[in-house]
Amino acid sequence: MTAAFALATSLLWGLADFGGGLLTRRFHALTVVVVSQTLAALVLGGIVLTTGGWREAGPQLWFAVAAGVVGPVSMLCFYRALALGPMGVVSPLGSLGTVLIPLGVGILAGERPGLLQAAGMAVAVVGVLLAGGPRLGGASVARQTIVLTLISALGFGAVMALIAEASTTVTGLFLALFVQRVCNVMVGGTALYATVRRGTPALPAEGFAAVRRTLPALAFVGIADVAANGTYAVAAQHGPVTMAAVLASLYLVVTALAALAVLKERMRAVQTAGASLALVGSILLAAHS
Repeated sequence: MTAAFALATSLLWGLADFGGGLLTRRFHALTVVVVSQTLAALVLGGIVLTTGGWREAGPQLWFAVAAGVVGPVSMLCFYRALALGPMGVVSPLGSLGTVLIPLGVGILAGERPGLLQAAGMAVAVVGVLLAGGPRLGGASVARQTIVLTLISALGFGAVMALIAEASTTVTGLFLALFVQRVCNVMVGGTALYATVRRGTPALPAEGFAAVRRTLPALAFVGIADVAANGTYAVAAQHGPVTMAAVLASLYLVVTALAALAVLKERMRAVQTAGASLALVGSILLAAHS
């Protein structure tokens, strides 16, 4: 069960990242974040009202609030790092946090992976890093880029760990995800307002007409991201966090494969090798479960 939900997480996150990346070619990154998360919050609000999820409110929701604040900050740092430095360095480093932080939480909680599971983790992590197409040479990367990437990596990992602690029931999880999205919109909206005040337009030349035309895509990005958080929380609560974290981190491979299929981007040899290793690692982990 843990392996299935964690792999679903990687699929959903990978597709959400791919869709978000495409949309940021037309819109400001903050606009994509705010609109997509607003649409997701509206859907989740309806689910919470329908299922009576508000009855699950309690102190654990502070974990969701923290995740909702940390998430947009991490995303902004990540986008800024991508703008400043080579994607082949930033992308795999950014994904590393989604593995190391939850892994650390699981180990501190007393989880001790077996030999086969440990081997699967090691192979999958190496595969994820290689799937990003790391540069082995060339000019050095600016310190600011590295710092921003590390901040985003820690933030992404923290969000995964926080949302897994935000609820222990299905209806409570809907409420936690709703609270997280509301906080995402508040933080992202504040940052977008500040950006517009500095003179950067939030919308392209077509204005709101461009948003209306891309509402389905924006909704997909927001809802897929929410669903990924939900499936990860279920995976982490019903099995080893260490396994859930590694399998969920395969979203980077999904994004690369989506770019290959849709945009016809050519994968470098190191990326192909990484994707293959990630698949082998996931098979080892799934077989262990």
